Amino acid sequence: MTSIVVKSREIAWLRGPSFDLWFIAGIAVVAIASGIAVTLEPALFPVILFLDLWLLGYHHVISTFTRILLDRESFAQYWFLVTVLPIIVIAGVVAMAQTLGFWSVATLYLYWQWFHYSRQSYGIAQAYRRKSNGLVTDDPVVFQIVFYLIPLWGILHRSADDPTRFLMLPVKALPVAPVVADAVGALAIAALVWWVARVARLAWNRKLPVAHTLFMVSHFAIFITGYVLIDHIDRGWLVLNVWHNAQYIMFVWHYNNARFKDRIDPQHRLLSTLSQRRNVVLYLALCLVATSLFYALIRETVVAVATNAYVTVVLAYQVLNFHHYVVDAVIWRSRRKGGAPPAAEPRAA
Repeated sequence: MTSIVVKSREIAWLRGPSFDLWFIAGIAVVAIASGIAVTLEPALFPVILFLDLWLLGYHHVISTFTRILLDRESFAQYWFLVTVLPIIVIAGVVAMAQTLGFWSVATLYLYWQWFHYSRQSYGIAQAYRRKSNGLVTDDPVVFQIVFYLIPLWGILHRSADDPTRFLMLPVKALPVAPVVADAVGALAIAALVWWVARVARLAWNRKLPVAHTLFMVSHFAIFITGYVLIDHIDRGWLVLNVWHNAQYIMFVWHYNNARFKDRIDPQHRLLSTLSQRRNVVLYLALCLVATSLFYALIRETVVAVATNAYVTVVLAYQVLNFHHYVVDAVIWRSRRKGGAPPAAEPRAA
């Protein structure tokens, strides 16, 4: 019998096995385990949600600002995102809440975060594609169809369930007939079966891009678990949110580390120092402290002045989320101006 041997060059890690296995498998396992835990024991949801927000969610938003606030050059390039864009987003969110109702903000978040999570995952898949040095030979259009059909099935399935509340806020899902969601689901499963068969053939021919394939498996597993297998909208969202947050934190640190490597850049002294491998704990600690202070200030301010503290805090956090989505779309598309090596860059975040 012919043995299947995977050459080391065909693995094509983003950094190396220790980082990538945690980045791909470790995060996915933790995210799915979180969803299973809160499904089996709903009382755990607030506990795991608290840990997700304070250890990952808020931190992942703050990680974005390590790209635009830690040196004069970056601030000069992205000053609009820091000074003007927050005002625009605040005005937009307040206008939506006042004219349409709180449901409109929650509904926008439901669909925008789905798109944002999907795009970040696609960007990372593309980073693994480039790292494979030509081993990933899928037609780009076919690849995108296969890649996005699973998330599309997920959000249509969730919409067809017609949820009325999302994270304790009223929500109005898009009117999707269950038959439409099921039809897209059938197409998604067929595409997944085709992809698995293709992967098996590549493995048999010893041409399997291992790291890229493992990431694709995690992508499919997360979206199917979070949107299809877990019925409750909040518990399913938790799976996606844990995965996305942890993934973003690790990838941004990898990006910064690959950008500066082992040197201190005089023009980006603070960020380049924090991005050294030996300073990873310091980098995480600084982000966590900044996160805690920033979000605690927001929460305490809102509690002190708002009549409906919970709703107002949620709206404030959604302002930060929406601002983060726009900033991500801008900074990752202008990444080449920062001089990062191509293997370290996502196409979209």
